[in-house]
Amino acid sequence: MKGDKCEEPGPDPKPAAAPLQPTEEEEALIEFHRSYRDLFQFFCNNTTIHGAIRLVCSQHNRMKTAFWAVLWLCTFGMMYWQFALLFEEYFSYPVSLNINLNSDKLVFPAVTVCTLNPYRYTQMKGDLEELDRITEQTLSDLYKYNSFNTLGSHPRGRRGLRETLPHPLQLLWDPASPHAARKDRSAASSLRDNNPPVNWKDWKIGFKLCNQNKSDCFYQTYSSGVDAVREWYRFHYINILSRLPDSFTSLEEDKLGNFIFSCRFNQASCSQANYSHFHHPIYGNCYTFNGENNSNLWMSSMPGVNNGLSLTLRTEQNDFIPLLSTVTGARVTVHGQDEPAFMDDGGFNLRPGVETSISMRKETLDRLGGNYGDCTYNGSDVPVKNLYHSKYTQQVCIHSCFQESMVKECGCAYIFYPRPEHVEYCDYKKHDSWGYCYYKLQGAFSSDRLGCFTKCLKPCSVTSYKLSAGYSRWPSVTSQDWVFRMLSLQNNYTIKNKRNGVAKLNVFFKELNYKTNSESPSVTMVTLLSNLGSQWSLWFGSSVLSVVEMAELIFDLMVITFLMLLRRFRSRYWSPGRGGRGAQEVASTPASSLPSSVCPKLPSLASSLPSPDTSPTLTAPPPAYATSSVFTLEEP
Repeated sequence: MKGDKCEEPGPDPKPAAAPLQPTEEEEALIEFHRSYRDLFQFFCNNTTIHGAIRLVCSQHNRMKTAFWAVLWLCTFGMMYWQFALLFEEYFSYPVSLNINLNSDKLVFPAVTVCTLNPYRYTQMKGDLEELDRITEQTLSDLYKYNSFNTLGSHPRGRRGLRETLPHPLQLLWDPASPHAARKDRSAASSLRDNNPPVNWKDWKIGFKLCNQNKSDCFYQTYSSGVDAVREWYRFHYINILSRLPDSFTSLEEDKLGNFIFSCRFNQASCSQANYSHFHHPIYGNCYTFNGENNSNLWMSSMPGVNNGLSLTLRTEQNDFIPLLSTVTGARVTVHGQDEPAFMDDGGFNLRPGVETSISMRKETLDRLGGNYGDCTYNGSDVPVKNLYHSKYTQQVCIHSCFQESMVKECGCAYIFYPRPEHVEYCDYKKHDSWGYCYYKLQGAFSSDRLGCFTKCLKPCSVTSYKLSAGYSRWPSVTSQDWVFRMLSLQNNYTIKNKRNGVAKLNVFFKELNYKTNSESPSVTMVTLLSNLGSQWSLWFGSSVLSVVEMAELIFDLMVITFLMLLRRFRSRYWSPGRGGRGAQEVASTPASSLPSSVCPKLPSLASSLPSPDTSPTLTAPPPAYATSSVFTLEEP
């Protein structure tokens, strides 16, 4: 310890005797204060922290000392409370949204247009004949409607025909209806028992679905008869599609000219290299313009309707499937080149006899991943296999997740989504309970009990197109004759229903300015250090060196506390009270072996002892010293 030295108390030596040589206190490499009081007094007198010196200057006035001590401690606590808030904000990883407006030549997106009819009715008539007859019987029994004129010629008759397909439509009484005032009837009544007139507000239409062993069943019901018939027809249509070979397509419209009368981009005609074809189970033949298979992607250097894509479409429904294709026109969607076309999710219908002009504005969004948000860069960290083999998007992941659940739970694949390898499409002739499984799974999917919306993270980089549409009648009354005449001659096709036979589509950029939204950390390490320094300067008016002084104070406190505890421990266990053993150890230790840093060098024993004339006697044995010792000699 600073200032510690070994003392040798005893009787004053005689003048004749050689006096003890005074030792000058040497400055050690590391020194510590004797007590807490000395440490705090030194700190308050020399620190650069404001207010600390007032604790020393006002030490003779206890009231001021207490006031400044409380004020100093409160200020210290407020500062560290602010520090805690700053660290809490930093580790919450907030983000800022930066919006930039750019202007440049833009890559034209992919545009997909579908016919809204999967197959020509003449092609599917043999497969759909039985289903159409049963549907006609259902409409006749339910609504007394029969316009097909085919049921009477069927050899099985009305009663036997409905038994050929599973899951027949049934009229179900709704006990929860406020109009259910009549007596309770059976919950499931077949169509043959519904001859008496009924109040339609008390009934629902649906069909029964059961699991594999028929132990659990439920009714898929609809309040609208149109919705019930369409969904029931679509359910059986899916089973028919699953039996068709993969090579079975609508060959009549496989050629572009049979559906699209004219195509122009940037005032130039399209070529076969500018589009690709695929078939959708519901929307039929679809054509993607400027897709990823396009050799040279289209670029837009000018905005406006004359600098985009212009299509003239055939929208007649001469040979459409009547119970499946209930909408006339075409369906269109705009998407990226490396993204699949989700016609159900992002598409909308085009009205016949109308020119639809779709203007676009491009937007990009760049999210921060890692601690700043839940997003994925390429989908490699998402526990769902991409069945589309395309760029990762959230819709791709969600559809793939549902298909995986379908295969796992139902044992077959849903025909509207890509099929995994070595898996068959669902067909109740092979998987008799797949309908029960599908509708149960659809309910769990909608409520996110499957976890698809949780598993499928948002992509960190997204490019989207904001669409706005305008409509006008096309062609006009005064020009429709020559327009239809030219289209018929050009395409070698006679348009029978002129007004409902064609539609026009324009897709273009509204402006070449596009918005870029990017996320950035709101609080960086530099910002955090700056805020901490601001708080330190606000409450104490000091700098970084003051922080070092505080660290030095804390270090000195720890060392002094440790040395005091060590001194107490050594005084308790290595004190002279341990007996003669300690005395013998110290007595047997030569003085020359004691380190000079522990005790100053003692004079020789001969010069320190009294002369023989005085006959000194040693009245007490020397005590045992474990550390620096104080020797006491007494005369008789």
